[in-house]
Amino acid sequence: MPLFMDVHSLGDGVTMDDVAKAHAADLATQGEHDVNYLRYWVDEQAGQIFCLVEAPNAEAANTVHRDAHGLVADRIFAVQEGS
Repeated sequence: MPLFMDVHSLGDGVTMDDVAKAHAADLATQGEHDVNYLRYWVDEQAGQIFCLVEAPNAEAANTVHRDAHGLVADRIFAVQEGS
């Protein structure tokens, strides 16, 4: 399955706790769209969130965010994992 990294730029007020709740909503919604959210990272100072997701396409990944909590990504990149 293709791998994507999405980026959310939300500005001030982003907290790990809020992102954890949004991620839990993603996990509860992802199965309907054949998507698997794997990990996320938060830069509270910059107000940015980064999500790593397996999805059939970028739109399916964004649809999960839209359905789960409404915070769609600003950008989504197709990525390949390296070591």
